[in-house]
Amino acid sequence: MNTHNPSAMADTGQAVLEISNIKKNYGAVKALKGVSFTVNRGEVVGLVGDNGAGKSTLVKILAGAVQPSSGTMAIEGRTVEFRGPGEARDAGVECVYQDLALVEEFDVASNFFLGRELYYGGLLAPLGIARKREMRRRSFEAVKKLGIKIPSIETSNISDMSGGQRQAVAIARSAFWQGKLLLLDEPTAALGVAETAEVNALIQDLQAAGEVGIILISHNMKQVQQLCDKAVVLQQGHHVATLANPDQNDLVAYITGAKPPQRELVFG
Repeated sequence: MNTHNPSAMADTGQAVLEISNIKKNYGAVKALKGVSFTVNRGEVVGLVGDNGAGKSTLVKILAGAVQPSSGTMAIEGRTVEFRGPGEARDAGVECVYQDLALVEEFDVASNFFLGRELYYGGLLAPLGIARKREMRRRSFEAVKKLGIKIPSIETSNISDMSGGQRQAVAIARSAFWQGKLLLLDEPTAALGVAETAEVNALIQDLQAAGEVGIILISHNMKQVQQLCDKAVVLQQGHHVATLANPDQNDLVAYITGAKPPQRELVFG
């Protein structure tokens, strides 16, 4: 049982994401064969499976980069059909990928507002002058609110930061834009022990705040056990199990097929 999970303090009654029987075919290849689960506010849901299980395809569907062949998806009770990542972002889906999508030569504020820059209006509007001071103020407040400690944050570029600090900036940026659903794709895969602990603590802080739902894609079963309220297990495109308070041994058993799929799950 997940004894480190603080989400009992959060309001997890409201469904942020509901997906039902999501399938994806690439010609004759069935990448997803019927996936259904719910993510509530304040809940961290693990998404696990071997390479080729369908995790990446599902994440791309949730992020709007790929359209499903069939099935339904709803954000806060409203059925959605994303035709691109912009529509997913507008609906409140924020993504943190392994490559982070951060510009190393930019500072924190510039990365926070990348593609969403603030510009002066009025007579200065035609000049396209960015409100850099305001962007710095807002981004530094967001980082401080989440308890992220980055020395010389006002002068440092992303290239000056450690891997853990970069991940923290990427996660903080997603939280800053008030996403309803955060997709965290292997957020600690390339980090050391100390940096992993920092990122895990940040995820737990977001979890305890209870304002967003989080999907954590990870190959680290210990991390999934530590952080996740439940876990969805995929195997060769099949949704084989949904486990509350996931135990890492059970996760491995379902991933490898040592345990048969849960009987209540229906496959297409």
